[in-house]
Amino acid sequence: MNLIAQWLIVAIALLHLYFLVLEMFFWDKPLGMRIFGLNPESAAASKVLAANQGLYNGFLSAGLIWGLSSAEKGQALCVFFLGCVLVAGIYGGATANRRIWFIQALPAAVALLLIGYGAR
Repeated sequence: MNLIAQWLIVAIALLHLYFLVLEMFFWDKPLGMRIFGLNPESAAASKVLAANQGLYNGFLSAGLIWGLSSAEKGQALCVFFLGCVLVAGIYGGATANRRIWFIQALPAAVALLLIGYGAR
């Protein structure tokens, strides 16, 4: 796997850790409500769902870090977890907010392309 792909995967993993923190701990706080465009009532009503979503983002991050740190199956793990990020980003962009396509799906797609390019 080339160095650019590895750095992009690190950035994606850190981004998903950031999502975990926002969704699990700041969803109903001023920062989270501002970022996600929520009012206090909707933030309170969806807090448990957001925490669950944040936990899943943490799993994606953990999987990418696992892939980067695994010598034997690392590239395959990164491809799998980047694929999960890509699918989640496409779905989120289609159902929740189109910005998700650019924030989540596009970086994953670029990283997958870089992995494929580096394998040649």
